[in-house]
Amino acid sequence: MVSLSLMVSMIMYTCGFYIYSSSRKHLLMLLLGLEYMVLSIFVLVVLYLMFFMKSLFFLVLFLVLSVCEGSLGLSILVSMVRSHGSDFFNSFSLMW
Repeated sequence: MVSLSLMVSMIMYTCGFYIYSSSRKHLLMLLLGLEYMVLSIFVLVVLYLMFFMKSLFFLVLFLVLSVCEGSLGLSILVSMVRSHGSDFFNSFSLMW
């Protein structure tokens, strides 16, 4: 059971990394790939802490930091859409 969960989590991380590294047009797809990777790391940490009978308090800290990362990414997305009209990376220039 643990090995199956470990394999599924590693496949999830690999898929998230592929989405994160291959999508260079939309910021939203980049953020979704990043959140998918964070979710797979969360599953790995849960498996690790339960296997070694450790305290699960670290999960609360991990979830708080991942929510802060997600909200920061969404705020950057909203400000980008408001200022440039879309989330395409090609629609704006970084050399102002």
